[in-house]
Amino acid sequence: MQVTATLEDRVRAWEAEFLSDSATPSYPARRGAEEADSPLRTPFQRDRDRIVHSKAFRRLKHKTQVFIAPEGDHYRTRLTHTLEACGIARTVARALRLNEDLTEAIGLGHDLGHPPFGHSGEEALDLALRKRCGTGFRHNVHSLRVVDALERDGRGLNLTEQVRDGILNHTGSDRPATLEGRIVKLVDRVAYINHDIDDALRAGILRPEDLPADEIELLGPTGSARIDTLVRDIVGRSAAAGEIEQSEEVGGAMRRLREFMFDRVYLGEAARREQQRVHGAIRGLVDRYLEHPEEVPEGEPGASDCQRVADYVAGMTDRYCIARFAELTVPEESRF
Repeated sequence: MQVTATLEDRVRAWEAEFLSDSATPSYPARRGAEEADSPLRTPFQRDRDRIVHSKAFRRLKHKTQVFIAPEGDHYRTRLTHTLEACGIARTVARALRLNEDLTEAIGLGHDLGHPPFGHSGEEALDLALRKRCGTGFRHNVHSLRVVDALERDGRGLNLTEQVRDGILNHTGSDRPATLEGRIVKLVDRVAYINHDIDDALRAGILRPEDLPADEIELLGPTGSARIDTLVRDIVGRSAAAGEIEQSEEVGGAMRRLREFMFDRVYLGEAARREQQRVHGAIRGLVDRYLEHPEEVPEGEPGASDCQRVADYVAGMTDRYCIARFAELTVPEESRF
């Protein structure tokens, strides 16, 4: 079969007919370094593939979501969270006739810069770097650094501006420039609140009767039911408003459920028991490597010792971090 039109021509025509006027078009690609477009993939599909094939993406499978080194195969990791959030975000994008490929690329890349041990690890690394370097750490900023400066041996992935913006602004006070990025920002919370409830119930940290009754009655008794309620609400409100938003009733219930999870799980007794060990390990590694920067891989040419140490520690998986810390603190004969 002979194909006469280019992929760009076909995609432009399809998007003009079927996507919303508010959707982000796939062309032209805006990248920091110009490069020829692929004849088989749109620019956002290319970004998606570069993210999925990156080393940082592979490491997500051994990074904590909430529970550190859980006993069981069914607890979420940072990778499974990424995949769940990405799937929900694509559903919302499709329902609103927005660009699914852009949504998917942002969703897959949003947590590439998360350090080991989940939110406790991020807090520990932030405090350690503030104390020693005066800089601090935010995982969304580091996610952008991963794709810009660290992957492919320092050459970076040369992602499009729209994907880079969505990765950087998926959390924090700044709003993503595209509606697709705003979907990921909201759906990230939809995903983690509900799957973290599931994991907390599995771990015995919560019982079903502990969950706030009014919010559960409104949103649904199971994680899948709550996600369905939340997605339907987002799609309905956003379609009417021309913006990515929730109704006050459903959005308010989700916010209260999130507050409950912070009180009982994220900052609860079990998390506090782990927090001291996480902070000790992260702080110990930062102190050690700042005193011995020759032990840190070279990383980005010209980067300061503080930046190189931050890059190295943030890139560690949970088990690699534990192993490195054990090497520094446990006598060799005690490791066997």
